[in-house]
Amino acid sequence: MNKTLLLILCDFLLLNLLALTRWDKAEPRPQPPPAAADKTTQDTAPAATAKDDIVAVMRLSLEDERKQRDTLAQQLESTQSTADQLAAERARLEAERQRLERERAALDQNLTQTRERAEKTAAELTAQLTTTKTQATTAAERAAALERDLAARAAEVEKREKELADLAARQAEAQKQIENLNVTVRVAEQEKNLLRETAQNLRLQVDAERKEREKVQETTTQLATGVSQLAEHSADLTKEIRESRPINANTLFNDFLANRVRVDVTARRSSFLGQINRVREARTIFVNDGATTYALLHIDDTPFSVRESGADWEQITATYTPPKGGARQTIPALHFLKLDPRLIAVPVTPEQLSAFGVKTYKTALDPYRFPEAVLISNGGAGYGELPFKLDPATPGYVKVENRFFRRVFGDFSPNRGDLVLSKTGELLGVMVNNDYCVVVGAFAPSATINTGYDLKERQPTSALLDTQAGRYRALPLRLQ
Repeated sequence: MNKTLLLILCDFLLLNLLALTRWDKAEPRPQPPPAAADKTTQDTAPAATAKDDIVAVMRLSLEDERKQRDTLAQQLESTQSTADQLAAERARLEAERQRLERERAALDQNLTQTRERAEKTAAELTAQLTTTKTQATTAAERAAALERDLAARAAEVEKREKELADLAARQAEAQKQIENLNVTVRVAEQEKNLLRETAQNLRLQVDAERKEREKVQETTTQLATGVSQLAEHSADLTKEIRESRPINANTLFNDFLANRVRVDVTARRSSFLGQINRVREARTIFVNDGATTYALLHIDDTPFSVRESGADWEQITATYTPPKGGARQTIPALHFLKLDPRLIAVPVTPEQLSAFGVKTYKTALDPYRFPEAVLISNGGAGYGELPFKLDPATPGYVKVENRFFRRVFGDFSPNRGDLVLSKTGELLGVMVNNDYCVVVGAFAPSATINTGYDLKERQPTSALLDTQAGRYRALPLRLQ
């Protein structure tokens, strides 16, 4: 038991004992003589007053002790409640730690199994390729031996034909002596017939050898075709294995710096306050969706905005600047995409691609293969790796995890217009705000603004920009 509580209980019992004692019922003292009655009365009154004071003090002390005890009991109860909460929180954290360790162990096991399967498949394909090459070499050697045998037999046939010619010559000479050498002529005729039969048999053997050689050549061709197909399959498998490996963020950023192009967009119009000029500059990349090639911009990289009323711009110009310098290239139009009203696709001609000599990025065929992506901020001011996840409430968009964002270079946070590359080196999408990235698959324009002069008469832009602003306001708040 707590020493303080023990003291409180002892004090409480002592005070109860003192408080419950009936001091007024004590045995009366003997009566003094009458002559001293007045003096006794005067002495008794102060004694009774002193006893009452002691009782009052004890009661006050008892009340204080009760209050202190109640306070201590409340503090004890509060401390016990806090201790219970801390114990529950500790148990929850321990369970969470164990769950994370199990998940990490499972991921490590899956990675090891995948790597072992890939290595086993590569070894099997290598063994198959070696066996096929050996078979092809053996077949080629056999074909060469058959060709040598056929050449030898052809030489023998030629020799026999020469012998037949010599025999015919001798027969001609014998014809001159036919009257005197009839027996010799008959023998010669028999020899001639025999030689003819032998030559015919040799011709049949040559034809059979030729057919066999053709079959061997056909078999060799089939084996060579099989080797080529196996080599192609091995190359495809090697490419698939290479594509399934994530590319380092440093490599992706270095490729971006080497292949980015500069896009300048200028817009002018008149107002009651005077001439309004807006100039925007952005650095982006060329992207191909399998059919066409565009440069991708966020609307904040242009003079336009979806957060203000549309205006009729009188002049809009846009140009490309090659990464290694050179003459600027004119951009004929700007396309607003159906994916998101804030995405603008800038067309690129084959001549411009050839003149720039830069890499064309592909849209991601499997954007969700890896749970992480590489974000490039402000056209190359910084980059870093960040995880993302799908949000069922926002199809076509992914949500980035800013809390786990790992900056590799530069001090920044995800912002509108930042490009997001998949770990396979393809374009995943563009950040539309600080939390969401629109996944770019195909470039389907919803509206087009042509560049040039005198646009206010030829193509008023206010209605088109108001339409895009309406599309933007119709989006969920989390995507705005």
